[in-house]
Amino acid sequence: MINNSNMTTEPLSAPPAFHLLAKPSGATCNIDCTYCFFLSKEALYPNEKSRMSEATLETYIRQLLESHRTQEVTVAWQGGEPTLMKLDFFKRAVELVETYRRPEQIVQHTFQTNGLLLDDDWCAFFKEHHFLVGLSVDGPRELHNTYRVDRRGQGTFDLVMQGWRALRRHSVDFNILCTVNAANQHHGRTVYSFFRDELGAKWVQFIPIIERASAETLEIANQGWSDRPGQKRLLYTQTGNLVTERTVGAEQYGRFLVDVFEEWVRHDVGQVFVQLFDVTLEAFFGRHLLCIHAPTCGYGPALEHNGDLYSCDHFVEPRFKLGNIHQTHMLQLVASPDQRKFGDNKRDTLTTQCQECKVRHLCNGGCPKDRFALSRDGQPGQNYLCPGLELFFMHTGPAFSRMAQLIQQNRAPSEIMAWVAAGDEKRGVYQPCPCGSGKKFRFCHGKKRV
Repeated sequence: MINNSNMTTEPLSAPPAFHLLAKPSGATCNIDCTYCFFLSKEALYPNEKSRMSEATLETYIRQLLESHRTQEVTVAWQGGEPTLMKLDFFKRAVELVETYRRPEQIVQHTFQTNGLLLDDDWCAFFKEHHFLVGLSVDGPRELHNTYRVDRRGQGTFDLVMQGWRALRRHSVDFNILCTVNAANQHHGRTVYSFFRDELGAKWVQFIPIIERASAETLEIANQGWSDRPGQKRLLYTQTGNLVTERTVGAEQYGRFLVDVFEEWVRHDVGQVFVQLFDVTLEAFFGRHLLCIHAPTCGYGPALEHNGDLYSCDHFVEPRFKLGNIHQTHMLQLVASPDQRKFGDNKRDTLTTQCQECKVRHLCNGGCPKDRFALSRDGQPGQNYLCPGLELFFMHTGPAFSRMAQLIQQNRAPSEIMAWVAAGDEKRGVYQPCPCGSGKKFRFCHGKKRV
């Protein structure tokens, strides 16, 4: 399968597939989100213009297709902001895919964007080549504009909505990527309902904002991560056991997810797909489709504009650089002992609290980047989000268990909505809402949808 001067034989430890995130414009972006520590990664390449060359593009596409033994391959573009590369770059990428893919390979193109530069040309291209576009939106205008601002500090909501309208005009498949942060953490149902009702979203993923800092760096980190002339700029690394003021609260993250879940499970099962809900249901069958909650990881490397490959999108820092694809084939890097140890450490470094947890089979300790808290018995390496993750998995467990039973009976998991409705009928409207908000059911998730 491999035909490359940098690699003559396939490593025995090579995975059949992996999900690589390519950053053709590096960390460069056309907006200045306050919480975006990826902006600081420009410091890794201070004397370079972060633009992927055609030579690197071709090497990337060829090696990616060579590396996969599975029929399906995903070519995933992220940033920074990938639209800064201009449309012709991605037209060339599609041409290279068609040049190098094997006849049996089916290629899915994905593209994560802030949406500001999307227009009819971009969206016609996405539609023609069946791209799945991820659009970054943090909720309605006032919530989105809190942190997702341009370089003048102005909110970007209206410009993002112009991009969304272009996607809709061309019937492009899109999902919403929403960060959960200090500004929107108390508004789960409001945020979700906006995506469903106003944006017509059918796929949604929620990403917690967790910005680590130390006592020495916290004051600077709280100011944000963009370059400020005359001021010291931090390179964000996964170190420190403090968090910025923009970081989502540990328990509140779980409450946000429960708030969304209680709306979804009553109205939208089978119609709207929330990434965490999908992977939680899969986990009841022993299938772990998301690295964050899989027992091990290491199959989601990140490719920088110059061909440098890092262990993970969240670990783009010198100590996690695996090598460069111009010198070493990416499959060798992904299968390397260092990368395999990186992935296995997710399982092998669990605290005792995690190992004994009732929801370990669903959570598996969460993402290693967030393991900087102390466990209940004072052991380091506990996930910062543990209170929220435990709350979410314990709260939703009965409903997901029921959905798993429905699937085993060859019935639609959407039948859970009738099961929940039957329980609601028995609940007094002035009883506390099951979401845990403290509100009466009638004034919370018992409200009738308009």
